[in-house]
Amino acid sequence: MFGAGKQKRLPRHAIISDDRALARSARTTELGAYNLIPTEVFWQFRYSHLADHGYVLRPRYKPGWEPSWIGTNLEPEFCEDSIMSATDEVMDARRRSDNALVAVKSLPNDTDELRIAQYLTSVRDSRNHCVPVLDVLDDPFDPEFSLLVMPYLRQCNDPPLTNVGEVIDLIDQMLEGLTFLHEHRIAHRDIAVQNIMMDARPLYPEGYHPVRQDYTPDGMYRISPLSRTDRRVRYYYIDFGLSVLFPPGADPLVVGDVGRDTEVPELSDTVPYNPFKVDIFALANLFHKELYEKYNSMEFMEKLLVPMRQAQPQARPTADEALALWKQIKAALNPSLYRWRLGSKSEPAIERMFNDTVAYAWNGLYSLRKLVH
Repeated sequence: MFGAGKQKRLPRHAIISDDRALARSARTTELGAYNLIPTEVFWQFRYSHLADHGYVLRPRYKPGWEPSWIGTNLEPEFCEDSIMSATDEVMDARRRSDNALVAVKSLPNDTDELRIAQYLTSVRDSRNHCVPVLDVLDDPFDPEFSLLVMPYLRQCNDPPLTNVGEVIDLIDQMLEGLTFLHEHRIAHRDIAVQNIMMDARPLYPEGYHPVRQDYTPDGMYRISPLSRTDRRVRYYYIDFGLSVLFPPGADPLVVGDVGRDTEVPELSDTVPYNPFKVDIFALANLFHKELYEKYNSMEFMEKLLVPMRQAQPQARPTADEALALWKQIKAALNPSLYRWRLGSKSEPAIERMFNDTVAYAWNGLYSLRKLVH
């Protein structure tokens, strides 16, 4: 069986027939650059439907919205309702029952994405690092689409990793999650840093704004994250728009020159290839680009990355084999390495020396504190 060589579907907002009518419904007076754009009006139309199901969009998207700065001396940038949505197909909302921040995604019913996401959510397994589906709502204006509700996540490297232990934890979770996916005969096919997210709530116990993510929930005051070293975060694979679920016994072969990582050697529109081996290469390539090439003290990753990034797919390990290899590498590491800071390879030598000295002193204090307690 050959999986479809699926191409990314155009956002519905780009092809909706009465887009100009939606645009005309947006206010155009006294708003300037802060006016609702058509993709935002799309969500404004669905405000009441989402609210009826317990999900409340920000005040900017409430029908009849009147900007809070009109008639005042306030500048728009100091008003939360001036903050525009960051994406087209996904909108942030608050779940009324507990005020949790969620993401609502509009997606077509005729793709496998919804089915795969719901299936993965149904599997209770500690190794499951796939974003869970919290709810699925009908689209009140388009029966061919659904509104998928998920936890609100942020990209895995925002805020940046700060020490080697955090890198090790990221690799742990992503290899574990890939093993889980492949065990259930699902190939992701689009592994890239944009599709590896984290639940950052432990780092921001008071919350953060979904668009101005370095600010308080009202978008007004800058905040700093807590350390993820002592407050472990959970990482997730997202976006199963290109994923394939193979029935038992089916040949794991696909065609299609698709995916964010264009460096995968075997991608082809005509020659079938194994998408599970693509996932192996893409995950290793992510580690290589986002970790190994950017930071010092990453030499321990070489024994993992070299086999996973082999040009010949058959020379790459399976997800199970990669995880087993990683556990061997990890077992041989000196525990003191975990708290070593991540110094950028572009860091000037003098600055690196100073920062390493400070980090060494802090590590010494940490070790002493552990002995005392």
